[in-house]
Amino acid sequence: MYNILTLNNISDAGLDRLRDANYSVSDSIADPDAIILRSYKMHDYEIPASLKAVGRAGAGVNNIPVDKMTSLGIPVFNAPGANANAVKELVLASLFLASRNLSQAIAYTESLSGEDAEVSKLVEAGKKKYAGYELPGKTIGVVGLGAIGRMVANACVDLGMRVIGFDPGLTVDGAWHLSSRVTRANSVDEILGAVDFLTVHVPLIDATRDLINADNVKKMKSSAVVINLARGGIVNDEAVCAALDADKLGSYVTDFPNNRTKKTPKVIGLPHLGASTLEAEENCAIMVADQVRDYLEKGNIKNSVNFPNVSLPRGTSNRLVVCNQNVPNMVGQISTIMADANLNINDMINQSRGEIAYTMVDVDSEIPRSVVETIRSLNGIMLARAIHAK
Repeated sequence: MYNILTLNNISDAGLDRLRDANYSVSDSIADPDAIILRSYKMHDYEIPASLKAVGRAGAGVNNIPVDKMTSLGIPVFNAPGANANAVKELVLASLFLASRNLSQAIAYTESLSGEDAEVSKLVEAGKKKYAGYELPGKTIGVVGLGAIGRMVANACVDLGMRVIGFDPGLTVDGAWHLSSRVTRANSVDEILGAVDFLTVHVPLIDATRDLINADNVKKMKSSAVVINLARGGIVNDEAVCAALDADKLGSYVTDFPNNRTKKTPKVIGLPHLGASTLEAEENCAIMVADQVRDYLEKGNIKNSVNFPNVSLPRGTSNRLVVCNQNVPNMVGQISTIMADANLNINDMINQSRGEIAYTMVDVDSEIPRSVVETIRSLNGIMLARAIHAK
C-alpha cells in the first residue's frame, strides 16, 4: 500500500489513477510515500521520513525546496507541457487585450450612466478614445522556447506576426516543433528594440530574475507591450511601471499583480489565470500521477527536475533502486554487496545528473532487507529501496 498526501486540491482526473487497492489518497496522511501538490509552499514544511517522491501538478517548482529533496534522495516530478495550451491561449488573449485596449474600453463602458440616448453618444465617443491596432505585421519576441513558448511562437506566426525567439537551451527536438518562420535571436537584448510585444516563458531562477529590468527596458519601443504569464520576478515590475508612467512603454499584462502594478493605469492585471482551465488542471494531475505511480511501483523516472530520466523494462519481479552522490566506484560497491548476498543481476542501468547518480538493478531472487540496509549505510548513498512486483 502506498500513501499519497495531497497538499492542494488536485483534479480527480489524476487522483483517480491512484485510487485502487494499492493506494490511499488523502489530504491528511501522516506518513506519505509521495506528496502531490500545486502551489503549496513546502520550503518550511517538515519532510516526513517516509517520503519517496514529490509531484508538482504544474511546471514551476519554486514552491518546493528542490535542493533539500535532492539531498534526501527524493525526486521532484513536474508536468511540463501539460498546461501549455492554456497559457498559450491566455497569451493570445493578452495580445488582443493590449492591442485593442479592451480592458480600458470595458471599464469605460461600465462607467457610463444616463438615458439610453446619452449612453449611446458616449459609446460612440469611446470608439475613438479606445481605438487599437491589428496584429498582422507586428513583431513579437518570445523569450523561452519550451513547450509553452513554442506554442505561442507558432500561434503568433499563424496570426501573421513576425516572431523572434530566444532560448539558449533550445533542444533539437524542440526546434523540430518550432515554425521555420521564427527568427532566432542570440540574446534578450537583441530582441528588445525590435519588438512590438514581448512575452516571457522561462522558469524563475537566479539567471532569469529581473530578466526585464530598468537597464534593458529602455531599449524597447515606447509603444511596446510586455507580457508576463510565467512567474512573478522575471519582469521587474517597478522598472516596467516606471517606464509606463513616463510614456516609455505602451502596456504591461501580468498574471502576478501587486500594489505597484495595481496603481499603474496601463497595467492589465490578471489573477494568475495562466494554467487555470479545467483541461490544464486535469492534464497536469494525470501526468504527475502517472509519473509518481511509475516511480513508486517500478522506480522509473520521467520529468523529474532534479533526477535523471531513467527507465528500465522490468525483467524480473525484484528490483533495487539506489540514488547516490555521483562519485567513482558507487556501482562497484553496490554490485559487490549484491554479489556477496548471492543475488544474480539480470539487468542494470545507471544514469547521472549533476552531482547525483541513479541506479536500477533487476535481480533473479528476492532482495533481503539486510542487503538494502547495507547499501543504505554506504557513504554517499541518499536512497536505497527494494521494489517487489505484485
